[in-house]
Amino acid sequence: MANPEEGERDPRVYFAAERTFLAWIRTGLGLMGVGFAVARFGLFLREMQSDQTHMPVHTTGLSVWSGVALVALGVIVNASAVFSHIAVVHKLKSGIWIPGQVSKSAVALAMVLALVGIGMTLYLLFVH
Repeated sequence: MANPEEGERDPRVYFAAERTFLAWIRTGLGLMGVGFAVARFGLFLREMQSDQTHMPVHTTGLSVWSGVALVALGVIVNASAVFSHIAVVHKLKSGIWIPGQVSKSAVALAMVLALVGIGMTLYLLFVH
């Protein structure tokens, strides 16, 4: 079996940590992109509806607020990724990193997105 001290000197370990970091960055950018599209899609629908009726359309602004919330969530994910990556690299260098730990950030993001999905489902079912 390999010496535990070798893990922090093996560049593959750091490359794996960097790939994880980049995956979180992609996730954050994806959330920001979807949030922007959601916010602008509400504006697009409002414009289409006002063109058809030739009257101003009043909306709740839900698409704008949900889009802004998704963009903000993307920013939070990216900032969290930076701090998490720095902490993992520090743990690897000092030899205190423990394999097999549950990613609290991934679980938290999955739960938030599940709640957002439930909210969107309820909105689509009950608001016409």
